[in-house]
Amino acid sequence: MEPVKETPGRTGAVPLAARSGKSKTGQIVFHAATTGLAIILLYPVIWLMVSSFKESASIFTTSHSLIPDPFVISNYAEGWKGIAGQPFITFIKNSLIIVGFSTVGAVLSSALIAYGFARIPFKGKAFWFACMMVTMMLPHEVLMIPQYIIFAKLDWLNSFKPIVVPQFFGHAFFIFLMIQFIRTIPVELDEAAKIDGCSRLGIFFRVILPLIAPALATSAIFSFYWKWEELINPLLYLNKPELYPVSLALKLFLDTETASNWGAMFAMSVISLLPVMIVFFAFQKSIVQGISMSGLK
Repeated sequence: MEPVKETPGRTGAVPLAARSGKSKTGQIVFHAATTGLAIILLYPVIWLMVSSFKESASIFTTSHSLIPDPFVISNYAEGWKGIAGQPFITFIKNSLIIVGFSTVGAVLSSALIAYGFARIPFKGKAFWFACMMVTMMLPHEVLMIPQYIIFAKLDWLNSFKPIVVPQFFGHAFFIFLMIQFIRTIPVELDEAAKIDGCSRLGIFFRVILPLIAPALATSAIFSFYWKWEELINPLLYLNKPELYPVSLALKLFLDTETASNWGAMFAMSVISLLPVMIVFFAFQKSIVQGISMSGLK
């Protein structure tokens, strides 16, 4: 018995060429839309980079052209010399010190606290976990005045301590992220390590910590971003230019009494973006893996 051949006029039969044509059209529309949105989102960064090669007087002209006329590179040399008697490398060094210690403190302390919430039973755990989650909803402005009073009494003002030390007591978002990750690890691994003679800390350092490496990497990257661009805390606690990070140093190029050096500020802003871009492109897989495997989808 011969198989029935479908005819072009039969109901429900869609030619393969028509289906492939629709899929190609859909792909073209999708890529065109995403490209347009990407250009819109990247336009401020493009404008910043282009403006760094313009003269300060021509940056805010009525033409708003993206093409520098004239094209100058002296903004980078002038900005790199620094301001307020300090070379710009000093501000980068200060930022790296703050970011480095803050990231290490935030990630390690958050991992230890997350291990306690995820694995160790104790009274009131649900209550303290709820208190920790509530801190994620508190605006930073609510804590600014009490923290400033505490650090003033400790004589920590005009130093990196008020910015770095609080990070060694955990970060609510990182704790929540790591708790979700630790819960995916079988408890049997903890029991096997306990039989082998490991203590709670031994289980944490030898079993849990190596297995939550993606969550640690994700937390470290986010901590790097947030501390690198932070402005409020350095503005509150640092009064000496030699202690300023990059975020606060860029503000020095703007002077309300005399002419502001916009070209140098934009040039150094581009320089300050380089570490962020390098970290993002180098560790973007860790960001996706850490968030997806922790259940934050």
